[in-house]
Amino acid sequence: MRFRLNWHTVVALGLMLLSLFNLPFTATSGTALPLLILWFLVLAALGALAVPPRPALVASFGLLGHAAVLLLLRSLKGAEGTATLGFYAALAASWLLGWRLVTVLSGDGKRGSEGPGTFVSLLIPALFGFWILVLWEAIARGAGIPFVLLPPPSAIGHRIMGSLPILAADFHQTVLKAVLFGFVAGSLAGFVVALLADRYRFLAKGLLPIGNMVSALPIIGIAPIMVIWFGFDWPSKAAVVIVMTFFPMLVNTLEGLRAAGSMERDLMRTYAANHWQSLFKLRLPAAMPFVFNALKINSTLAMIGAIVAEFFGTPIVGMGFRISTEVGRMNLDMVWAEIALAAVVGSLFYGVLTLIERTITFWHPSYRR
Repeated sequence: MRFRLNWHTVVALGLMLLSLFNLPFTATSGTALPLLILWFLVLAALGALAVPPRPALVASFGLLGHAAVLLLLRSLKGAEGTATLGFYAALAASWLLGWRLVTVLSGDGKRGSEGPGTFVSLLIPALFGFWILVLWEAIARGAGIPFVLLPPPSAIGHRIMGSLPILAADFHQTVLKAVLFGFVAGSLAGFVVALLADRYRFLAKGLLPIGNMVSALPIIGIAPIMVIWFGFDWPSKAAVVIVMTFFPMLVNTLEGLRAAGSMERDLMRTYAANHWQSLFKLRLPAAMPFVFNALKINSTLAMIGAIVAEFFGTPIVGMGFRISTEVGRMNLDMVWAEIALAAVVGSLFYGVLTLIERTITFWHPSYRR
């Protein structure tokens, strides 16, 4: 195999040399050996990644790099807030290893590359997320950032594991009741009204300006009104979600129904197809990418709307209620646990919609290789 030096390797080796001359903590007891092992791990991994990539080689030394980072974080125990320049130099060198690994896996810079496969496509964002958590943990502990300002991910994970019943109850109240009902009702209503507005143009001309106005309204202005109208329980939060998801679906569906080409429309007229036949056989299939785009937008809007609406009145359960009360108690780890739950649920929701979209609109040019 031909050795090919890259800038990741050069910079990382320089940083590791710097870390050897500047121990990573002021309290040096027990840190010299972990640092030395870390140095050799990163050196070996970066040297291997300088060789033209092979899958087994990349996987093996990618694991070495992650072991090096975990070893570095382990050496932080009992030395929070005492990290020096050497610590951050070693961390940056390990991060460059992750950068190089993701670059190789994604096929950047390779001519004629068709992109990574399905497994690697999932692995790349997982590695990216892992490195964000590593940097967060290392900086929060190494710099000794106060817990109330930014708790490390390990503390948030510990809080999540210790509060599973509370998080499950909040998930049931916010997601399974308000978010899902509001998302389905708002998106379905927007889709049906879009079909009617496409048939009767006066509806489109009347509703689109109202949609632009409602989209500009702040959630904090809508939520208290809905609480007064529908009460403190989940129906008022579902009403906020319906208002937020109705008009994105309406606008995107109307735009999608206009996406069919003029030649295809002329062909349907040649076959003497009426409005509804043309709609279901031509224009609605062409509008599916726009419909799913609206659904994916609504999946995030629904989570935001339901959580913010719970700030303005709710039973003593719910993700928004928990965030607002725990902030007042300065329990920031619980606040971050709820934020993490919302992020995971929103990502899974978005991912499921994307999989359904690929199944239904497999014919779309964006999914062709």
